[in-house]
Amino acid sequence: MTNQYYAKQINDIVAEVKKAVIGKDAIIIKTLLAILCKGHILIEDIPGVGKTTMALAFSKALSLEHNRMQFTPDVLPSDITGFSVYNKMTNSFEFRPGVAFCNLFLADEINRTSSKTQSALLELMEEKSITVDGNTYKLPEPYTVVATQNPIGSAGTHNLPDSQLDRFMIKLSMGYPDFNDEVSILKAKFNAAPLEKVNAVANEKTIIELQEHISSVYIDDRIYEYIVKLSNETRNHPYIKLGISPRGTLALMQISKGIAVAMGRDYVIPDDVSYICRDVFEHRIILNSKAKLAEMTAGDIISEIVKKTPAPGISEN
Repeated sequence: MTNQYYAKQINDIVAEVKKAVIGKDAIIIKTLLAILCKGHILIEDIPGVGKTTMALAFSKALSLEHNRMQFTPDVLPSDITGFSVYNKMTNSFEFRPGVAFCNLFLADEINRTSSKTQSALLELMEEKSITVDGNTYKLPEPYTVVATQNPIGSAGTHNLPDSQLDRFMIKLSMGYPDFNDEVSILKAKFNAAPLEKVNAVANEKTIIELQEHISSVYIDDRIYEYIVKLSNETRNHPYIKLGISPRGTLALMQISKGIAVAMGRDYVIPDDVSYICRDVFEHRIILNSKAKLAEMTAGDIISEIVKKTPAPGISEN
């Protein structure tokens, strides 16, 4: 298969999702690339901007089995993982899978539930498996968690543990649509339900094929060093209390490969890395009191780091 073949597959999927999500092309592409790089996505934004619609559009375009759970304070870990039930007929315990057993798990408003329930997602996100009563059950492949959360400070929300935030490959924010896009949204809603327009253009086999191709993308040693330099800058920055972990460095490398494939290449260039760096790093760093006094945000600091870190001289030519 040629590089253009894989790039066309990605473009076809994006085109279908765009039928339901208007004016958020960059967010759609980044979300798809995270899925194709075997990552999980955290979308933080106010209610009503299309977070759930986008996740459902992806499940339809990719022909994936999906489940959705609205996280509330009374959701239990066993609701997600599953539980064992005694069967009188067989005189044994039987496992009843939880809602997380699917290809695409949509965790709506994840920060409205308890820390105990949030932690139940840790193993399944990292290991792609669930352990119940000493038995381990593998999740289906491909597997992705798309979690949404309202901004911290909203009533009834709980901060996600740092260890869980680190397991999301990227964090995105959809934001308000611009004027013309919002007019288009009104027109689309008037004519028909946008999700009904989305057609299946891929399946599990397609996704696994794309995932394997992305894994084979070439990275020059200078690109590896560039990625590590960016991570090291966060660990030594005067405004950052906790920098990027090796897991974050790996995530940046993986999704940079995905960008290369989307652009029709089988090798990574520095622009791939710098383009997605903020989305990979921003939710993983913890700022100190100096940053707050200087009114610097995590996004501002990551952008500054990318700007000042010399990129290797590798181009598309």
